[in-house]
Amino acid sequence: MSVLGDAESAARLISFGMRPKQLPGRDVVYADLVRRYGEDSAFKQLTNSVAAGLGLMVLDVSAMSGAVLAATDESVFEIKMDSYARQSKIRERRETEKVLHGIVHLATASLGYPRPDDLANDTYIGRVTVEQVDGVVREACRILDERAAKAELNNDPLSDAPELEQAWRAYARRPAAAATKDGRLASDTTRGMVSRALRFLAEQGFLVQVNTEQGGTYRTTPRYQVQVRELAADSAFEELLALNVVSVGDGAGTLRPSISDTL
Repeated sequence: MSVLGDAESAARLISFGMRPKQLPGRDVVYADLVRRYGEDSAFKQLTNSVAAGLGLMVLDVSAMSGAVLAATDESVFEIKMDSYARQSKIRERRETEKVLHGIVHLATASLGYPRPDDLANDTYIGRVTVEQVDGVVREACRILDERAAKAELNNDPLSDAPELEQAWRAYARRPAAAATKDGRLASDTTRGMVSRALRFLAEQGFLVQVNTEQGGTYRTTPRYQVQVRELAADSAFEELLALNVVSVGDGAGTLRPSISDTL
C-alpha cells in the first residue's frame, strides 16, 4: 500500500476510535485495521503519529475495545467542563460544581474496578448503580469531614485546596433523592447528579445501562477499563480508594459499597 494509502488507513482507524459505541466486532473494515495495528509495527507507529498530530494519544487498540483514544491538554478534542456541562445538562458551572462531578467520576471508576486485578483482567466486568456511587461519595464526604474537624481541633489545616473542602461539604448538604412530578430524579439532588454522570459515560461507550431501577444499573466496557487504567495512576484515585469505602461484593462483578444501601 502507498504512503498516502497507509496514512488514510491510519486516520480511518482513529476515526473509528472517536465513535464511542463502534466496535471492531460490528465492522469488518474496523476489525481489519485493528488487526493490522497489532501486526504491522510501521502502521502502528504511523497511526500513533497521526493521532499525536491531532492532539490525541492512543491508549489501546484491541479486538475487544477497538481504538481507545485520549485527548492531550489543549487538544481540540479535549472535553472541557462547559462541554461536559452542556451534554450532562448541568445548570451550574462553578468551581465547586466541577469538583463535585470530578468526585462522582472517581467514585464510579473505583467502584467499577476496586482492585488492581480487576484492571489487569481483560474479561472482568464491573457493575455500578446510581445508588452505590452516591453512597460511596457520601461516605467519603463523611470521612473527610471528620478528618477536617480533627485537623481544626489540632490547628492543623487538612488541605490547602479550599475548593475540595467546599465540594465535599456541599455534596453532603444536598438531598440524596427527590422525585419530580413525572417521577424522575430531581436534577439538584446528588443521585440526579450521579445519574447524569453515568448517562454521560454510557454515551461515551464506557458504560452500558442494564436497567433503570433506582436511577439505573450499568456495566463496564473494555473501553472504560482502558481509561481507568490510566486514571489509576492519578493520586486522587488512590486517595479515594485509601478511604476504604469501596469493597467487592462477590466474584461475579457485582460491586457494593461498604456502607448501607439506604444512605
